[in-house]
Amino acid sequence: MVASDARERSLLMLDATNSLSVQLLGPLRVWFRDEELIIGPPKQRALLAMLATHQGAVVSREQIIDGLWGTEAPSTAVNGVHTYIAGLRRVLDPVRGRRESGEVLVSRLGGYELQLPADAVDALLFVRQREEARQMAAAGRSDEAFERLGMALGLWQGDALAGVPGPFAAFERSRLREMRFTDVEEWTGGMIATGRSEEAIVVLNEAIIQEPLREKLRYLLMLALYLCGRQAHALHVYSDTRVYLDEELGITPGVELRDLHSRILMGTVESEGSGRIRPSRLAPTRGSEAVRGSEAGGMPSSSDCMPSHLPSRASTFVGRSAELAAVRVMLTQDNPERGRATPILAIDGAPGVGKSALALELAHESLDRFPGGQLYVDLGGTGDSPLSAFDALAQLLQSLGIERASLPADLSGRVLLYRSLLHGRRMLVVLDDAVDADQLRPLIPQGSACLIVTSRQSQRALVVRYGAHRIRLKPLDPETAAELLLRLTGVEYGRERPCAIDRLVELCGYFPLAIRITAGTLLGDLYGPPERLVAQYEDPAVRLDLLAVDGDEELSVRAMFTASYRKLSDEAARMLRLLCAAGLEEIGLLPSLRLMGTSVTAVTECLESLVNHGLLERVGPERYGLNELVRIYGAERAEAQSEAIRLPTPRQLTSGQGVEGRRIGGRVR
Repeated sequence: MVASDARERSLLMLDATNSLSVQLLGPLRVWFRDEELIIGPPKQRALLAMLATHQGAVVSREQIIDGLWGTEAPSTAVNGVHTYIAGLRRVLDPVRGRRESGEVLVSRLGGYELQLPADAVDALLFVRQREEARQMAAAGRSDEAFERLGMALGLWQGDALAGVPGPFAAFERSRLREMRFTDVEEWTGGMIATGRSEEAIVVLNEAIIQEPLREKLRYLLMLALYLCGRQAHALHVYSDTRVYLDEELGITPGVELRDLHSRILMGTVESEGSGRIRPSRLAPTRGSEAVRGSEAGGMPSSSDCMPSHLPSRASTFVGRSAELAAVRVMLTQDNPERGRATPILAIDGAPGVGKSALALELAHESLDRFPGGQLYVDLGGTGDSPLSAFDALAQLLQSLGIERASLPADLSGRVLLYRSLLHGRRMLVVLDDAVDADQLRPLIPQGSACLIVTSRQSQRALVVRYGAHRIRLKPLDPETAAELLLRLTGVEYGRERPCAIDRLVELCGYFPLAIRITAGTLLGDLYGPPERLVAQYEDPAVRLDLLAVDGDEELSVRAMFTASYRKLSDEAARMLRLLCAAGLEEIGLLPSLRLMGTSVTAVTECLESLVNHGLLERVGPERYGLNELVRIYGAERAEAQSEAIRLPTPRQLTSGQGVEGRRIGGRVR
């Protein structure tokens, strides 16, 4: 009879063990089958959470005391632990004998162990499922990884360990919360990448309410909104984020968020790379292993590393058909020059004229011609600290799979390794925003590779030394400029007000960047007629203020000109100020001499320097033109300089060889 009772009690205990489940991903709750158990006072609940988190492991009494009280443990803490353990056993092991250890909560040497099935604690199941998702992604099973991560997130019922006191609960709550929202970012990124942006928007809105300072969530929300055709809403999210971060922390949005905002305004956002679960996001990539080669530091083969690092091209691109047609042959495999010398395309022009957009348009349409991969580096030529050839090679070599620790320590070593890795591979290299030949020369690949360079300065050395094909970009023609603005804002919207559209692009100087900023302004004010913006642009005193995006210094026409202005010599800068203060649209060499009062050689050097930096345009023999936006900027600089400018009279300026007219409001008078 006694043996029968013991066996029955043992079966009941085993049944209790297998039927218990603990919920930590939300308010702490314990279930026995379909019945919820009452755990008891807060400290007892905190002890259960601690034991459940360490399921299958012994938790010492010292750990328990630290986890429940921290540094403020009372002298009665040990007795308190015994009391809470006894209380938990009464709840979890209701059929245990008074002096029995029990089958669920077991006493061990120096501590206690909670014995439950592997899936009985939701927090542990969540951690295991998210790790399984990463393993699936590493094995190339992205769809399964996405589903498994969704299952893991589905376990959450609120804030982890909600209402549970103590230092351990606080730490665990923070740890699980970080894991949760990291996974939300991965999961919604996967939604966006698979065309489920509408679903992602709902999840992201809820997540941002809980984690308003997490910029990655706002990044994904902006991306999802944009891909759903809700550009204005995406821009509104950025505006709200900028205000919120400033008010809460006194900071501005980070680089990634600002970059996405810029790309939305410029229409260069694509869904690819938006965050779909894949090995590169969830697990270590094979690239770091592939490039190690032999133990002696062998080279990776072309099959080991296939880089594709081009930024996305503009979703809206118009015009430039003549320029594109002129260089397509150069990039084709049938070009007889391929193999003999590296084909180089050098694109230069004024700030904001669309050099990078043209380069990326050409690069993307030529992807099939470069099966070896595509490399991209922003050389930062217009910034205060342009990238050196040494550092640029570091980026290129790492893109090719070389670990940072394995990079040669000298420039010549990096050049040799770079050229060796590219030898015999049909690759495309895009070097954006270059400074000069000294920066570029070590970066020129050999043989089958092709090179595209963009720069505000004319890269004549590439033409002379390497036979580069040069394209000098100018602002768009009026029809193409109007077409760009129409496509960015909606054709029907623009057709209703053709005169306003034509005038807006004229006031933008036909610069693509200014037009894209204008489109963003119009889309952000859907109920404001374009005529109102025309009226604002007509005032030169505020036009450059309006041709900017708040919170993003890179999206500013004034900043664009300033970057070039700072590169000028003192004399060239003074000439620009004088030309713009005079308000002339065109000027010849002789009037420039009268304006500057120096030698022919000095004036010619200044004029050519302004041309070379994209602030002046050569329009004929010894004749130069100034874009209207450049004139506004230069006049601002002249006023800010507060220097005494004594301008010749219009009669003095226009006497002699030819007549220069002063253009006012688009008409020569």
